[in-house]
Amino acid sequence: MIKIYNTLNNCKEEFKPLNEGKVGIYCCGPTTYNYIHLGNARPLVVFDTVRRYFIYRGYDTTYVQNFTDIDDKIINRAAEENLTAQQIAEKYIAAYFEDTAELNIMPADVHPKVTQHIPEIVKMIEDIIAKGHAYPAADGSVYFAVRSLPSYGELSGRDLDDMRSGARVEVDDIKQDPLDFALWKAAKPGEPAWESPWGMGRPGWHIECSAMSCKYLGAEFDIHGGGADLIFPHHENEIAQSKAATEQGFSRYWMHNGFITINKEKMSKSLGNFFLLRDILAKFPGPVVRYYLLSTHYRSPIDFADDKLQMAQKSLERIQNSYMLMQEAKAKAAAAGEADAEFDKFAEESKQAFIDAMDDDFNTALAISIIFDFCRELNGKLGSLGKSALEKAEQLFAEWDSVLGMILPREKEAAGKEDELLQLIITIRQAARKDKNWAMADAIRDGLKEIGFVLEDSPDGVRWKRI
Repeated sequence: MIKIYNTLNNCKEEFKPLNEGKVGIYCCGPTTYNYIHLGNARPLVVFDTVRRYFIYRGYDTTYVQNFTDIDDKIINRAAEENLTAQQIAEKYIAAYFEDTAELNIMPADVHPKVTQHIPEIVKMIEDIIAKGHAYPAADGSVYFAVRSLPSYGELSGRDLDDMRSGARVEVDDIKQDPLDFALWKAAKPGEPAWESPWGMGRPGWHIECSAMSCKYLGAEFDIHGGGADLIFPHHENEIAQSKAATEQGFSRYWMHNGFITINKEKMSKSLGNFFLLRDILAKFPGPVVRYYLLSTHYRSPIDFADDKLQMAQKSLERIQNSYMLMQEAKAKAAAAGEADAEFDKFAEESKQAFIDAMDDDFNTALAISIIFDFCRELNGKLGSLGKSALEKAEQLFAEWDSVLGMILPREKEAAGKEDELLQLIITIRQAARKDKNWAMADAIRDGLKEIGFVLEDSPDGVRWKRI
């Protein structure tokens, strides 16, 4: 039984899908005006893992993650780089796929873009106006009337009167209430704009997710995810718009991941304390970064530091080494061996413990600790296990990797000549060791490590792996 911490009710709840055996998930994607930073990457990894787990548990899963490809920040970046807003968006969408591929993030079933869904957005705004929850302003913008929806504030727990006391009334008094927010923004000179019943303009930020989730998942769906910083106002406003337009329940479960912090302060572009994911990937392999992000429960904060990524690298190497040793033992194992029945029982218990951990609000930290326990037991029995037991272990590693996406060593990006060249270097190093030329042997080993290959000396010869 999968349990999810639902932000809407501030408690864990048993997951009951809207449609038996199926799950629809919407995750807020990036605003495409810059490369993604590590804080952006966390929800991408978290909800990719949630999606993978539902697939593992046999659910027919539909996963939607949008791109905000028109926004003030995109328009400003376009002006800075002397490009169009579309060119800026496409540039950073392409970079997104490059970076997230390194983290082994599966592409969404649908990656909708705002600019490709203007008709759906306009139609939803018309519906909201028709039902008395929004109004056109004198300048051609359209605003959502927050006080028209008594349930407003249900996700964030905010009180409208408290919010009103701290709000500033706009100088030109366009809005009927300072708490109202834009569904449609009137066009400004030189900015991209689209036709609408209210004149040329573009969507407000919040309406895009309501319209696109409704199109691809329906007016009511299972799970909406994102970072905790989106609870208010973005997700609160999504709920309001969607309920006003469709008079249905919108998302049934709301999941939010915790922040990544720098010296206990939230990582963000606005604060200038962010680290671009691609810069981190230049120093640490993608699986290590993914491990680092999953080694803490998704709702807890993570404080970023290079030494923590170094620790993550060493930890992941322990799991990967166990997998590699298991494969070597399997290649040599007889069809039968000692303690197979005992090990099979332990393997089944480990599998169930992993499922129990993930069923409990996707507790990847606990799931990883269970994998370590399994590796420790496996390593101690490699010499006695038969092939069938080792194949069972191999299957478990594959299942766990299908969920966590960072356990199995990554496939070689190139083969053939590269392997031959590496083997030649190893042979030269072995000759240096035979001649007791330890300085040269160490220099070869250290040089290979700098370019991403680790050599391991063993009684059976030299093994190598990518890092």
